[in-house]
Amino acid sequence: MEFHFLGTGSGVPAIERNVSAMAIRFLQQKGTQWLFDCGEATQHQLLHSPITLTKIDRIFITHLHGDHIFGLPGLMGSRSFQGALNPLIIYGPRGLAPFIETSLAVSKTHLRYPYEVIELEEGLMFETEHLSVEALALNHVMPSFAFKLTEKDKPGTLDIKKLEEYNIPKGPHYQLLKEGKTITLEDGRKINGQEFVGPPKNGRIVVIAGDTRPTKEMIKFSRDADILIHEATFRADKADHAVQFGHSTTLEAASLAKEAKVKTLLLTHISSRYTGEEEAFLNEAKTIFENTHLAHDLMVYTLSS
Repeated sequence: MEFHFLGTGSGVPAIERNVSAMAIRFLQQKGTQWLFDCGEATQHQLLHSPITLTKIDRIFITHLHGDHIFGLPGLMGSRSFQGALNPLIIYGPRGLAPFIETSLAVSKTHLRYPYEVIELEEGLMFETEHLSVEALALNHVMPSFAFKLTEKDKPGTLDIKKLEEYNIPKGPHYQLLKEGKTITLEDGRKINGQEFVGPPKNGRIVVIAGDTRPTKEMIKFSRDADILIHEATFRADKADHAVQFGHSTTLEAASLAKEAKVKTLLLTHISSRYTGEEEAFLNEAKTIFENTHLAHDLMVYTLSS
């Protein structure tokens, strides 16, 4: 699973940080690609990444501030111009659908593919063969949401060494054994795969939060997540600004990560006022939660299986 940070700034584009957008590429799911938020010039940032518009089939919009949605109509148009025919599903707060419809109508942009806009509500959004996606309402100056991606548990590892000790020859039947099924060998022996497979591996958990003040609900929502991607618009000395504009500080995001016992915290949505102060910005968060990383534009973070 790869996380491609296309824009990590807040409010307006800056030289080093474009506004919000991030894509996930699911390496073990035929290259499936999802996009989270779509600020201005997101499609230009995509040109510097391996993410392709035609493979993006789901877009998640955390909230309707311009730095999270102004790139969406143009991206949808370009997706059509590049020949995409596969459907696109877009999730976002109420009001997103008329924004898209009006933008496409006024600009006379015709899409060759069907799209659907689904209004966000708290709770389970959908499930696929591989994972489930949930939404949580946050505390911003307008409706804003966090998303939790929970992979389904994976079968345990097949114990090849043990199979060899039992003189079980290699072959296509190894896949059946890994699935816990019983096979019959040519010599008549019946082999129960469950005896050669380790315990199931817990599915990974990823939480992606939109703009928000700290909330207690996020602690439970993020509990034991492998990755928490959270905004940290301000440093701690601007806590009053964070409260006023509905954001979190470095220390607040780090405190959430610590209390929720997440494994890794990735900070994004950084104010342009901190250009050139990235090290101090990151170190402030690390005083609370050591395994914190500061995202930057075009950064790729890989979550190993």
